[in-house]
Amino acid sequence: MLATLRRIIDAVDRAPALDAALAVVVRDVKQAIGADVCSVYLTDTARREHVLMATDGLPPASVGRIRIPLHRGLIGRAAERADIVNLDDAHTHACYLAITDSGEEPFHGFLGVPIIQHRRVLGVLVLRRRAAQRFADDEVTFVMTLAMQLAAAIALARGSGELMRLQQPGLPNHFLEGIAAAPGVGIGTAYVVYAPADLDAVPDKPASDPDAEIKRFRAAVAGVAADIGRLAERMGGTLRDEDQALFDAWRLMLESESLVADTIARIRAGNWAQGALRATVAELLAEFDRVDDPYLRERGSDVRDLGRQVLVRLQHGATQQAASYPSQTLLVGDEISAMQIAAVPRESLAGIISRRGSASSHLAILARGMGVPAAVGVLELPVSRLEGRAMIVDGYRGRVYVEPSATVAAEYRRLAVEERAFSAELEALRGQPSETTDGFALPLYLNTGLVLEQRPLGIDESAGVGLYRTELPFMVRDRFPGEEAQQRHYRQVLTTFAPRPVTIRTLDVGGDKPLPYFPVHESNPFLGWRGIRITRDHPEIFMTQVRAMLRAAVGLDNLQLLLPMITTVDELDDALALIQRACDELQEEGHAVRLPPVGVMIEVPAAVYQADVLARRVSFLSVGTNDLTQYLLAVDRNNARVAALYDEFHPAVLRALMQVAEAARGHGREVTVCGELAGDPRATPLLLGLGVHSLSMGAGSLLRVKGVVRSISRTRARELLARALLCERGACVRALLMDALEEIGLGGLVRPGR
Repeated sequence: MLATLRRIIDAVDRAPALDAALAVVVRDVKQAIGADVCSVYLTDTARREHVLMATDGLPPASVGRIRIPLHRGLIGRAAERADIVNLDDAHTHACYLAITDSGEEPFHGFLGVPIIQHRRVLGVLVLRRRAAQRFADDEVTFVMTLAMQLAAAIALARGSGELMRLQQPGLPNHFLEGIAAAPGVGIGTAYVVYAPADLDAVPDKPASDPDAEIKRFRAAVAGVAADIGRLAERMGGTLRDEDQALFDAWRLMLESESLVADTIARIRAGNWAQGALRATVAELLAEFDRVDDPYLRERGSDVRDLGRQVLVRLQHGATQQAASYPSQTLLVGDEISAMQIAAVPRESLAGIISRRGSASSHLAILARGMGVPAAVGVLELPVSRLEGRAMIVDGYRGRVYVEPSATVAAEYRRLAVEERAFSAELEALRGQPSETTDGFALPLYLNTGLVLEQRPLGIDESAGVGLYRTELPFMVRDRFPGEEAQQRHYRQVLTTFAPRPVTIRTLDVGGDKPLPYFPVHESNPFLGWRGIRITRDHPEIFMTQVRAMLRAAVGLDNLQLLLPMITTVDELDDALALIQRACDELQEEGHAVRLPPVGVMIEVPAAVYQADVLARRVSFLSVGTNDLTQYLLAVDRNNARVAALYDEFHPAVLRALMQVAEAARGHGREVTVCGELAGDPRATPLLLGLGVHSLSMGAGSLLRVKGVVRSISRTRARELLARALLCERGACVRALLMDALEEIGLGGLVRPGR
């Protein structure tokens, strides 16, 4: 039966359209099971009914005509309960629904299996027999397995609008759900992009002339670097300098020893250039894929993109011919690289839609910097069927419309006009203080992890850097960077923002963020040897980094140190002792260093409950809401099966934040919030009400959050906090905050329109 199952699944995958796939299913399953009827009913939630979409055994005229109310009959029972209904005689069941002229009357044995994807019932696969006989267990499991596979084809049809047109001709208003990556409304024509080369398909081959292969490889790397330079030059007048620095990041990765030296070493060991490149990129990707931090994990996608570009050069020599883009291009792809975005003329780029990706990918960073609406993680996006089709992307809510109706398109055009007027109002906030209506100053800082990822915007619009991640410079090398290299790196960051403060987090690597030359393999890296636990066990790593930071700050005095993953007082005491020792040693060596303010990350529940004793020992507390939420709720937000449970507005998270703020207040310590919650305009009133002293976020959120700060008083913020603390669900908190934004005229920050 397994071979039959595989054959049916293959036939479904090859079907050109949903109706053809369903025809294959009802015919072949009926034959395989030995049933008298096989039918597929799909759920139309808009009309609250289950529609017969395909059958083998009932009259063909029944297709599209039989429509069963959502919660009626045996089919409604299977769908409502998301469970299997297996009966020897359907006619005797209390839920049996007789449908006139359906052709079902002669059949007694009944099996209804719900078709489910992501907890949503898409329809029911039904088999019937004339005899009053239950279906056997192996028959049930066969149909269950097939229903799971069928769910993907149905979801794809929903995404393309095909299912909507089959169920309700003339009403193509269904939208796809994704992740809001860059705010705005984009209306235009789909232009589908795809990976320029398949690294995984490259085989190993012996290198007959290693020196010639190395020369080819170096030429390919130089060619890609030149391409990046040309793109950076062409976009120089479009991007702000902080976003232009993404090109600098690509150059750094291209020049890294991990990519170039390791590939050359593999060529010298006997592999040809393409095979050596594939092996090197695969090794780097494996390291990045184990990283928990979404920001750093997304840098792995940059390595993959660069590897593909180098492979194209190795295979074809020159760059590919320039594409012809529609005047209003919606760039669509399974996984879109930042280089593919940069290749589209800015005046033609209306929006970006990707089936994969996250809000911290370079795609999202670049889209936000360019002011281009974007939605990522649109899992049901039927990429291969979208070329040239009219589409709309709603970057506020992560929604995508395929071939929208005239009514939907007209409404979004109206919202786009309002949005442009609202954006002009936000731009007027540049240079204005981040201060509430009753005079409370709430400084806004930047989160970053690349030495050049911010320049003028960071200086003009932020109060400094609230979180500088030091992991990336360690990850792009093939050995630990020495004190001198680190000192130069940190000096550049500190100089860029002087005299404004820069908070640099000490190395936060481990089982979930391994270094290529310092691998840590653990079954549960989230709870493993990571962060301060590693640097405590290896004080030589910690001391080298701290010495480099202290030396970099000489004459600038704008350094603040931040310690990650603190869970015990002993960890903090040991780290503080090492920092003092590093300072004493450098002073003895003649360096005019000073002991900087030191803070701790509050990102695990243990730190929340010991915030009082931690605050007593340090200068400030910095709450990392991403990890704190993940640990409090026991949810891996990168796991698609449970990601929907990740909720930074969960009442438990709000109470944890309140406890940290109260502990810090008791010792006169400042509290900053540096997770994604800090950059969410909805959360700004809550954080103001809690009494946090500053927020740290991505550059694209600064003006949006500033708009809220300047439109609300602390008194009103405290009132909202008190009401939010009475909520029992995160949805209640979000609704409360959304109403508050609408009340002050800033609903346009989190939805389309004014």
